[in-house]
Amino acid sequence: MTSELLQQVRIIDPVSGTDQIGDVLIDAGYIRSVASSISDVSQETHIRDCRGLVLGTGLIDLYSHSGEPGFEERETLSSLLQAAGAGGFTRISILPDTSPVIDNPAVVAQFWEKMRGQGGQGRQGGHGGHGGHGGLPQLNVWGAITLDVAGKQMTELADLAAVGVVGFADGQPLENTALVRRVLEYLQPLAKLVAFWCCDRQLKSNGVMREGSDSLRFGLAGNPAASETSAIATLLELVAATGTPIHIMRVSTARSVELIASAKNQGLPITASTTWMHVLLDTEALKSYNPNLHLEPPLGNPNDLLALRQAVRTGIIDAIAIDHAPYTYEEKTVAFAEAPPGAIGLELALPLLWQHLVETGEFSALELWQALSNRPAECLKQNLSAIAPGEKAELTLFDPQQSWKVDGQSLRTLSQNTSWLGQQLTGRVVKIWVP
Repeated sequence: MTSELLQQVRIIDPVSGTDQIGDVLIDAGYIRSVASSISDVSQETHIRDCRGLVLGTGLIDLYSHSGEPGFEERETLSSLLQAAGAGGFTRISILPDTSPVIDNPAVVAQFWEKMRGQGGQGRQGGHGGHGGHGGLPQLNVWGAITLDVAGKQMTELADLAAVGVVGFADGQPLENTALVRRVLEYLQPLAKLVAFWCCDRQLKSNGVMREGSDSLRFGLAGNPAASETSAIATLLELVAATGTPIHIMRVSTARSVELIASAKNQGLPITASTTWMHVLLDTEALKSYNPNLHLEPPLGNPNDLLALRQAVRTGIIDAIAIDHAPYTYEEKTVAFAEAPPGAIGLELALPLLWQHLVETGEFSALELWQALSNRPAECLKQNLSAIAPGEKAELTLFDPQQSWKVDGQSLRTLSQNTSWLGQQLTGRVVKIWVP
């Protein structure tokens, strides 16, 4: 393994809270030196001029969807991991809504076996590859809370915890509050994260975009904010009663931010995340009726977007998740309301967020990197090393000025369900290092 010297790179380290220019020497999977200038290196060291490039801790995705097993035409594990690596992610966590559902230890074991067969590694540790987009991110697997994610019967949580799931999440709303309370009680001795998407399906009804003036203007059925906030309020009451730590997924409204802020101020053990699309776009984008903008939860109104951005910057919302959801061309090429909700994002999130939030000055580079790297790791109860001598190299090298076109040639994912298809983007990941 050749040592590498990255010269005059912008080092963004959210773990230590620093943003500086310097040299970084990497050798045998470890950071050997970080200094304003490094000249004493061996002849075998590959020297890279990194002026204008950004080196940060590896990006970590809290939750996304895999096509495999069951929907390999949408995405395979191989293409998913390649897309994650191309997007700068060194760890990715997949939701259990595969076919079969990840609701028993045998299915989890199949994932670890597939990873070993591809030369990658699951959550249980070990080598995930090294260098460029050929290096594979580490894979985390969420275990299902309920059998077949049907919301009616709880899985054997202890058995799943024993085989190394990162936590429990159906990725679908659980509307049986008695079952939710039972889950919270059962999970207390397991010390595993549990994540909930809060949505009242009855209040949502047939809504396909966030209710408001834009939904009236565009003639699309509105989904009221109360479908999310009423479910969050109920969940917070159960957390207050049981004391079990939880993670709230897919936060999308300003009122939800207020509820979460109040709960955190009261000391409730909660973390929360929104998705990259919800801090990038609002309902105005739906004037295109692009079915790739049909999401669950739907894009928020302008006040929701502003509240989410501020909440991410202040830490009320702990992390930005990708929620990568691949679908085939045939599945998505239908009317907006009939399209399955979801869009790809692993390769698009960092470039678009950087250009629209960091380059505009709304976020500092450190604030964005915190939301995509160390804070997701904290939500998952995982450690992430600082960019410091002696630490393992789990890093992302990003060129914020590289231009590329979003198409089937450039994307590593098998699916192309994104509203940015065919567009020219600025900013692309150069390389990742995975320990």
